[in-house]
Amino acid sequence: MNDRIPELRALYAAPTERAQRKEIRRLDRHCRRFIALSPFVVLASADDTNRCDASPRGGDPGFVKIVDDTTLLIPDAPGNNRLDSLQNIQASGRIGLLFLIPGIDETLRINGRACVSTDAERIALCTTERRAPKVVIEVRAEEVFLHCAKALMRSKLWSEANRVARSALPTMGQMIADQSGLEIQPETQEQMVARYQKDL
Repeated sequence: MNDRIPELRALYAAPTERAQRKEIRRLDRHCRRFIALSPFVVLASADDTNRCDASPRGGDPGFVKIVDDTTLLIPDAPGNNRLDSLQNIQASGRIGLLFLIPGIDETLRINGRACVSTDAERIALCTTERRAPKVVIEVRAEEVFLHCAKALMRSKLWSEANRVARSALPTMGQMIADQSGLEIQPETQEQMVARYQKDL
């Protein structure tokens, strides 16, 4: 596979000095502020056979806790119990993170090592009035950099004019019923939201 890299690289200009030098190895004050304002992160992982997965994680701004210049804690909130990300992290020990802040087009990327922790002190740091997580994902940042705004500008992600009405798609319950073939009565959107409320 790697013998194709020169062929691929030939299709593109060389990265600028700025693009190369923006990568740092620690969470400086700008990264810390970005994470403190972020209520949403996409968590990318892969197992030991390179099967990849991307999972959204959300909470109040700053729900991802900063321990020191290289360490982050991500509380594991209730989900679908598939444990795809947690199992991948246990298998490979690697992680990629993409932090977003509503209304801001730049994003923050962090790549590094990760483990699933049940350490009581780590869990206490991530415990809120609503819940204490069963586990936390402990991340050791190795590559940290701000990503340019082009993708979000192209998508107009935060534009009110680009908001899509929920009615543009069937309910989640209907889509999963169709995809799974399960003989179950699909939830309405209202029923699903009511069921989710206790785990938010």
